[in-house]
Amino acid sequence: MALKGIKVIEMAGLAPAPFCGMILSDFGARVIRVDKVHSGGFGDYLSRGKESIAVDLKQPKGREIVHKLCLSADVVLEPFRAGVMEKLGLGPDKIMKENKRLIYARLTGYGQNGAMAQRAGHDINYLATSGILSCLGRKDESPQAPINLLADFAGGGMTCAMGIILALFERSKSGHGQIVDCSMTEGAAYLGKWLWASREMFIWGKERGDNVLDGGAAYYNTYKTKDNKYMAVGAIEPQFFHQLIQGLGLNTNEVNQFGDQVKLKEQFTSIFASKTQDEWTKIFENTDACCTPILTKDEAPLHPHNKENKTFLSNSDKKWEPGPAPKLSRTPGNNKLLPNVIGGFNTVEILKELGYTSPVIEGLIEKQTVEQCQESSKL
Repeated sequence: MALKGIKVIEMAGLAPAPFCGMILSDFGARVIRVDKVHSGGFGDYLSRGKESIAVDLKQPKGREIVHKLCLSADVVLEPFRAGVMEKLGLGPDKIMKENKRLIYARLTGYGQNGAMAQRAGHDINYLATSGILSCLGRKDESPQAPINLLADFAGGGMTCAMGIILALFERSKSGHGQIVDCSMTEGAAYLGKWLWASREMFIWGKERGDNVLDGGAAYYNTYKTKDNKYMAVGAIEPQFFHQLIQGLGLNTNEVNQFGDQVKLKEQFTSIFASKTQDEWTKIFENTDACCTPILTKDEAPLHPHNKENKTFLSNSDKKWEPGPAPKLSRTPGNNKLLPNVIGGFNTVEILKELGYTSPVIEGLIEKQTVEQCQESSKL
């Protein structure tokens, strides 16, 4: 796999950093997550294929263990507010003096610098500060964040993974590591670059919810079907709109694509409500009308296109998850779902790799400096 041989130390945190670590793990990196002790063996839903060591960072011996891990790593991934790792004695200034090839990735809401660097926040706050949230939502309604996908996962985890891979590539030429400062606010803003650059295009220029791509156009919208399911319509180009109108049973000469969108949406709403989702899917399946069924999380893995491309993978419990993307021809990511790691599951074996002897490990466990959550571990 593309990242085989790369060792990543991931400091346990919420969704963005675990997602970043999962991406690296999916493509072959060895990812060791540093969990808290007494976490009850908590397993992160984004920890597939990782290992875990549970350490008490409040104890000097615990910090010493993590310090050793960082010295043997290619990447350190940490999700804390600016300054936290420095207080623990694990900041980049210290660690990178000893490990000059280290990529030190810092994934935070507002970045390491600036007036808000120490502020708490979540996806919706970072979107608000980036300017993106002001563009999202229906007409005459409050701005609405699309769950926590944009800042947490796209602007955060995915962007951070890209930064790490860029730094690893540069290291292959220079031999030196560097700090990756990934701000979810900046990442979300970067994702929206096109929104700023395209403001003069015909698709924008109106209030939120009145534009082509944000719910204002009848030909780029969603519609409920007879069986209370939904269809997605994206027939922007005239040739696609023409096929949409034909599929809906309307006279193409009598429908003005760019006419009164309120009336056109009302007309489309009434027509889509007259047939089931399956019926509309059959009507449009061999056309370029850009009209497709809105699949649920249970339905998407079973769709013929997704099955053929192995977009989703199933685990031993027959539960589906999205597989690694993109696909690489020579060094693809994992083609099977590895289990999510339990906090502290690999503590003993990781300590042994670091050179700790069995008696020392027993002492660390006894003093609760570390925790082994595996039911049976051989010391």
